Amino acid sequence: MSERRGTGIGRCPCGRGESYEHCCGRMHAGEPAPTAERLMRARYSAFALGAAEYLLHSWDPATRPRSMDLDDSIVWKRLFIERAEAGGPFDAEGFVTFTAVGSTPDGRFEQRERSRFTRDDDGRWVYTDGAEP
Repeated sequence: MSERRGTGIGRCPCGRGESYEHCCGRMHAGEPAPTAERLMRARYSAFALGAAEYLLHSWDPATRPRSMDLDDSIVWKRLFIERAEAGGPFDAEGFVTFTAVGSTPDGRFEQRERSRFTRDDDGRWVYTDGAEP
């Protein structure tokens, strides 16, 4: 899949209401996410924009795949954060339960997950794994 990076887009796909440049674009450019929830939002935006390199970079090396092949037929429409547990500036672990709404040529779908985030050796939040809530 080609990288569809966020150049020239307006509002950030994560749904916070800010411009991409001042929201998830900062993290996609290398700024660490301050909380697990912000990393969740940045990862959702990366899926929406086709930024596979960011998804791999923000994934715990112990659990991440070697590569990612994102499906060009998926259009991510909306992210709903249902619950964030811990994952703050002074936490070592956090959980974010979310629903992501997308569509394909076959119709609308929802992906629901309780994602686990931990800190890497440099203290940055990384996605570790997820399960159905």
